Amino acid sequence: MLGFAGMEIRTIHANGVEFAYLTLGEGPLALCLHGFPDTAHTWRHLMPALAERGYRAVAPFMRGYAPTEIPADGAYETAALVADVRALHEELGGDADAVVIGHDWGSFPAYATADRFRRAVTLAVPPPGSLANVFAEYEQLKRSFYIFLFQTALAESAAAAPGFIEGLWRDWSPGYDAGQDVEFVRGSIGDPANLSAAIGYYRAMLGTTPPSGRHPAVENTVTAPVLYLHGAQDGCISADLVKDALNHLPGGSRFEQVAGAGHFLHLERPAEVNRLILDWLR
Repeated sequence: MLGFAGMEIRTIHANGVEFAYLTLGEGPLALCLHGFPDTAHTWRHLMPALAERGYRAVAPFMRGYAPTEIPADGAYETAALVADVRALHEELGGDADAVVIGHDWGSFPAYATADRFRRAVTLAVPPPGSLANVFAEYEQLKRSFYIFLFQTALAESAAAAPGFIEGLWRDWSPGYDAGQDVEFVRGSIGDPANLSAAIGYYRAMLGTTPPSGRHPAVENTVTAPVLYLHGAQDGCISADLVKDALNHLPGGSRFEQVAGAGHFLHLERPAEVNRLILDWLR
């Protein structure tokens, strides 16, 4: 079965979940993890570049995002995402040359599993030690309104309201035409059960939903070098709040702000972001 731009859509069973994923190329694994409100199609510019460089690019639809199934354990805490990545790494070959790339929610397990991969890249979410800054500034609290909204019983109806998802993309990446991406999102979390799953990540994040206890706890540290990229015009997490990111990353890490890009920097400035990532992987 073919997906966007000729990428194959396949399925694999890992960590008790049937994952659907896009894949392109042959060679060492390059595992690409998307965030919210997004899908595996977000990597449509990077995956061909990875394949051309000799990687087997794999972009799973994260747990709860169709066509991946909604997990039977109902777990959406970071520990569950980390367990997913570890299992996917093993089921997809587990080669020593594998690399991991995560954007937004995909960054959380990428940080936590960086030591399992030859190289790790994160986009748009700073390392764990600096996340406290996100809730320590008034303007940022306003940007993060949706996180608190998602803790309430109004979450699903609000997120399903006309214009809500479009508004997040517009605010987070000003000037970017997200029409195609929003269509992908509607196809993935348009069903109420899938939308609740996506919101479940945020409920687990602030403890509204207690940890399931089904997955090993995750240390709040990064133990291997990471390339961290952040859009200078990010409307989700202000670039001003991540300037100390390197202080929270191991030696050998690198931090770059991408000018003229917002939260979805890999879609807004694909040539530059691809170059930065491929240079780091090399």
